[in-house]
Amino acid sequence: MRSKQLEGLKFRRQQPLGNYIVDFVCFEKQIVIEVDGGQHAEERIDKERDRWLNREGFKVLRFWNNEVLQNSKGILEVIRENCLNHPPLTPPIKGGEINGDTHTKA
Repeated sequence: MRSKQLEGLKFRRQQPLGNYIVDFVCFEKQIVIEVDGGQHAEERIDKERDRWLNREGFKVLRFWNNEVLQNSKGILEVIRENCLNHPPLTPPIKGGEINGDTHTKA
């Protein structure tokens, strides 16, 4: 997942998010990519993790190892399309609300 392949988007590898470590994350687009092998046969844990990531504003894309190895161009296209269609984060407004409290400059 080089920036050349994904229009300059930066992905971090093995990034901690909360109590989890995700395979890849693009903070700019809030997209998490998980590449799963046979150890992920227990879907309950993955579903809990995905729910937490979704609540935090991340979109999760999951692929099987063999998909990535056999169809890397197709996988990159799916990731690219999701990055293009997922709106970037909006920066907070100065003097705006933080956790329900209005903050202004003194």
